[in-house]
Amino acid sequence: QVQLVESGGGLVQPGGSLRLSCAASGSIIRINTMSWYRQAPGKQRELVADITSGGWTNYEDSVKGRFTISRDSPKNTVYLQMNSLKPDDTAVYYCNLDITTRRQGRNEYWGQGTQVTVSS
Repeated sequence: QVQLVESGGGLVQPGGSLRLSCAASGSIIRINTMSWYRQAPGKQRELVADITSGGWTNYEDSVKGRFTISRDSPKNTVYLQMNSLKPDDTAVYYCNLDITTRRQGRNEYWGQGTQVTVSS
């Protein structure tokens, strides 16, 4: 009943920027925390940033000052603005949303993932 659609990944040169989006649809009552994770080849999935329903944000140390997470609650969408990208940022990025629906209660949902490649 809930679908997440990610967009915005791609290939970018070091120092460049990308903006990821993740839009949720379905019988949604409320979206609580919205998060972005990433997984590089051979590594575990790690939390990049999250934002609560009240707007509080949290960032992984290596992205502080370069990435900005934001949300448009009426549109059920979360964004990740990524600036000053480095090759180490190369990974598949996943959104994760804590969503309450009428039928299924409160659950976490994952996006399909979008590839971000930083290379010259």
